[in-house]
Amino acid sequence: MRPAFALFALSLAACAPPKAPPPEAPRRAAAGRDVTIVRDDWGIPHVRGKTDADAVFGLIYAQAEDDFYRVETNYLNALGRLSEAEGEGAIYRDLRMKLFIDPADLKAKYASSPAPLQRLMDAWAEGLNAYLARHPETRPRVITRFEPWMALSFSEGSIGGDIESISLAQLEAFYGGRRPEGRRASGRGAGPTPTAGAEPRDDAGPAGRGRGREGGPAAAGAEPRDDEPRGSNGFAIAGSKTASGKPLLLINPHTTFFFRAEAQATSDEGLNAYGAVTWGQFFIYQGFNERCGWMHTSSGADVIDEYAETVVRRGDALSYRYGAEERPVAVKTITVPYKAASGAMASRELTVYRTHHGPIVRAEGGKWVSVRLMEEPVKALLQSFGRTKARGYRDFRETMRLYANSSNNTLFADADGTVAYFHPNFLPKRDPRFDWTRPVDGSDPATEWRGVHSIEENIVVTNPPNGWLQNTNNWPFTVAGEHSPRPGDWPAYVDSAGENPRGLHALRVLEGRGDFTPESLLAAAFDSYLTGFDPLLPALFADHDRLPPKDPLRAKLEGPVAALRAWDRRWSAASEPTTLAVFWGEDLWQRVKPEAEAARAPVYDHLAKKATAAQRLASLAAAVDRLERDFGTWRVAWGEVNRFQRLTGDLDQPFDDAKPSTPVPFASGRWGSLASFGAKAYPGTKKLYGTSGNSFVAVVEFGPRVRARAVTAGGQSGHPASKHFNDQAARYASGDLREVYFYPDQLEGHVEREYRPGE
Repeated sequence: MRPAFALFALSLAACAPPKAPPPEAPRRAAAGRDVTIVRDDWGIPHVRGKTDADAVFGLIYAQAEDDFYRVETNYLNALGRLSEAEGEGAIYRDLRMKLFIDPADLKAKYASSPAPLQRLMDAWAEGLNAYLARHPETRPRVITRFEPWMALSFSEGSIGGDIESISLAQLEAFYGGRRPEGRRASGRGAGPTPTAGAEPRDDAGPAGRGRGREGGPAAAGAEPRDDEPRGSNGFAIAGSKTASGKPLLLINPHTTFFFRAEAQATSDEGLNAYGAVTWGQFFIYQGFNERCGWMHTSSGADVIDEYAETVVRRGDALSYRYGAEERPVAVKTITVPYKAASGAMASRELTVYRTHHGPIVRAEGGKWVSVRLMEEPVKALLQSFGRTKARGYRDFRETMRLYANSSNNTLFADADGTVAYFHPNFLPKRDPRFDWTRPVDGSDPATEWRGVHSIEENIVVTNPPNGWLQNTNNWPFTVAGEHSPRPGDWPAYVDSAGENPRGLHALRVLEGRGDFTPESLLAAAFDSYLTGFDPLLPALFADHDRLPPKDPLRAKLEGPVAALRAWDRRWSAASEPTTLAVFWGEDLWQRVKPEAEAARAPVYDHLAKKATAAQRLASLAAAVDRLERDFGTWRVAWGEVNRFQRLTGDLDQPFDDAKPSTPVPFASGRWGSLASFGAKAYPGTKKLYGTSGNSFVAVVEFGPRVRARAVTAGGQSGHPASKHFNDQAARYASGDLREVYFYPDQLEGHVEREYRPGE
């Protein structure tokens, strides 16, 4: 291990109490003069500092320049303060965060965190505050001054973290009605009487199941992995399977658009990382350095559990059963400030409840349900930053021993030739007798977690004989083709995702290849075949063939079915069958989804195995009708319908058919498109506009000198007046990645601006 990383890794492992933090002072404001930001001709910041803290200062300062609105919004959400900006409608979203995020607790954790991490958090806060001081035209919605401990509230990087898996509708149903009360204790003890509540909305997935965190929480009760474009793709190719003998890495997160931007951060202390950074965080989340690269995909590992608690009332006291004893229910009042309709500030006080498993979040079957999840913000932030300084597989693996990554699978490649797959390293050990996808009995001590699986006990695949690794948010049991782990060797809670159409597509483009180049790997990542239609179309054709010759539906669908029969199942901007197939598939999806959810079955599996002939034919007729109504004919080129548009810097983008937009040839990953584009029509539009899917794409080649190409949806800046607001749209839509200027000699001739934020 090289000295720079070794010193940092030791501080991570030791977590030794730091020296008393220095008094608040303009120290970093002065240190900003030791920071240089170079903006290249795409507006991407390349930050240089003497120390890691200097680099953090410059990195967050540059982010604030590009999109302070999104930086602040991420922390309003993470701290449970959205309703202070957005009003009463966000109260229960804030409550959900406040059940886990307590400023007093985070301040204490900051005070006891390792000194190197404190310095980074100090620099992070000072960088944001320096930006605000120097840009009075920027008006924060709520947070006018950032404090170092706030960085611990958003420490991992995924777009929808563990806490967001809790249903807001169920939370509001429990806490928003009359005060929940346990039933009076009887001879045997009775369960609680929950408040009346509504059915879950599509705002969060059930705890204890995999969630589509890279694209936001999955719908309540829905199958977690096939509701694309949530998720990501990662391919790691060993040198034995490349034309040059150099390892390759595909980095392809599928997130909400404009949630991340590109950046490079370097320091004289060994930091030199490039990639996608989540607005407001001071580490490269998915990217690479001179020696290795990492790509996170959302995991289907079951890392969150629900406990059905038996609550009883004795007098005015609430308790819950645990083994042979009764324990007191912890009761706490949480105050949620919010902006009233008048614009004045108001607040609501909510009494919340907690057992030793975690906070109560809903009721079910006469029980209160608590949630247990990872709560390790210091370790998570240490791990998130520490891996960016890894010099190879050994270093990277050591960062995993912090066991603070709960949401991600990780694909890895390094210049020494190692490729690897890591399952989430926060994976609680549990009794496999229980069904952990449902609430387990909180009164049974056998349902307790038994620590976490060590790296040696978890799924890690290194240098498989086939020479490649892949993950598309699918299960880990096809990660290396025939050399993958076997499902029967692992507890069921290791995976709740299963396979998905993108995973089948990944196998299709990777198996049997031994001559990958950066260009051919990119071509594989944009391969146009839609595997999701393979099991669906033959049944539709048979349905149509069985219709009586004089049936009006047979005549109506004759042309569309013929077009689909002749289709090669590949997307392109000019393809009319792609339009027809997607409109048909989406209509059919909505028809079968309620049935699948009622059966607790994956929607895609239900679509392929349980949909009826009547449903398939009715959906095709509906698709034809919709296309003819909106476009005058069912023969519409996919690129005419499927569009990328960026008009404003708003979080919720407006769309307008009358304004300029860019045709996008690729489709939703729901249908197996590796290059994912999740699009739909909006009020007032007939065309489909994408809001998530491919967001950052990079192909990296490792060797004595790293070589990379990348593209970001839209552009680097969140300001519509900037020339970098939408300057990458055409490249994004065509998959034409730019050269990454990783080394100073690559930046020469491509510098748009160079400045010191401290001046």
